Amino acid sequence: MPQIAQITATYASQIFWLLLIFGLTYFVIGRGMVPRVESTVQKRDGQIAADLAAAEAARRQADATEAAWIIEMDAARAAAHAETTAAKARATAAFEKQMHAADAELAERTGHHDLAIANAKAEALANLSTVAADVTQDLVAKVAGLTVSIDTAADAVRRTTAHV
Repeated sequence: MPQIAQITATYASQIFWLLLIFGLTYFVIGRGMVPRVESTVQKRDGQIAADLAAAEAARRQADATEAAWIIEMDAARAAAHAETTAAKARATAAFEKQMHAADAELAERTGHHDLAIANAKAEALANLSTVAADVTQDLVAKVAGLTVSIDTAADAVRRTTAHV
């Protein structure tokens, strides 16, 4: 068979070229490209790890900032509540002071008015006695035809009103 005989003649040449191609492939891919790919993968892994660490640090910083904000807001709420309570107390005190002043003014006015009413009543009663004495004097003159003095008429009115 001629194919088999031809193998032995070209066998050494094929093995040479096979080793040469595999050697070149090993050095080009194994020594040139693989280290570059590995360094790129390592850089990417390092970058991912650095990004994760930065994100974790940012999260911790955000948590600390939030905790400080919560403490500050609680203090502000407490201060606002205290200020509101103090303002309510001041307003209540001012209102009570105004109410006491108004009550005192009204009591004074009422006292003045009561005094004026009492004076007017006393004056009216005094005038009533005088008017009653005049009316009595006129009635006695018209009914009985007698003339009575004003003092006698006033005395009769006093005795009559004392029994009533």
